[in-house]
Amino acid sequence: MSSWHRQVKDSVSQKNIGLMRMQFWKAAVEDIFRDDPPVQPVSMELWRAVRNHTLTKRWMLRIINAREKDLDDKAYRNLQELETYAEQVQSSLLYLLLETLGVRDVHADHAASHIGKAQGIVTCLRATPFHSRHRKVFLPMDICMLHGASQEDFIRGSREQNVKDVVYDIASQAHVHLQHARSFCKNVPAAAVPAFLQTVVLEDFLQRIRKTDFDIFHPSIQKRNPLLPIELYLRSWKKQTY
Repeated sequence: MSSWHRQVKDSVSQKNIGLMRMQFWKAAVEDIFRDDPPVQPVSMELWRAVRNHTLTKRWMLRIINAREKDLDDKAYRNLQELETYAEQVQSSLLYLLLETLGVRDVHADHAASHIGKAQGIVTCLRATPFHSRHRKVFLPMDICMLHGASQEDFIRGSREQNVKDVVYDIASQAHVHLQHARSFCKNVPAAAVPAFLQTVVLEDFLQRIRKTDFDIFHPSIQKRNPLLPIELYLRSWKKQTY
């Protein structure tokens, strides 16, 4: 019982620390856009980026607000909730990256929205074995319930078909978002391509999980692909579209 109380206390303490950090960055962003940045290395660099590239404050605050809400450490109620979080964090980062590249284009923004959602979904999947070892499960509850997979199934690293079915449904949605992003490919300015190179990593993960028949606990999923840096370099050198 005392161990449980310590875990609760640590959890509350970590959340409070997280909230304080989020409050600091909210205030810092407001000060940065008033040309009065905190005297702190990251804040100063962010201020320079805002001045040099006319970055949008809304995207920065959107990321902070989403991260603040996510401090509760709860599983996503459904896939839409996970997608919303991914849009608010990952897609917003891509919008800012596009701005630093001087790209302000509706087609690039649409592609960024879908790539950000795919990134968020893949990140959630990829982190599942790590979270499971710490007795935490964040996968959408509606899909787990649909296939009769419990949190305990993931915590004990089950490789049964119902667990694979959950992973398949979630991974399929990431694939759909990448397909949607590619539908804008012909209309996206070439200058935006560097912002979307992360699709190489997303595609690699989805291909590897498919090869394991969607076994998220297969040892190969946790291994790095040594060829990824080469693929990223080639795509960047060729300015190949995502």
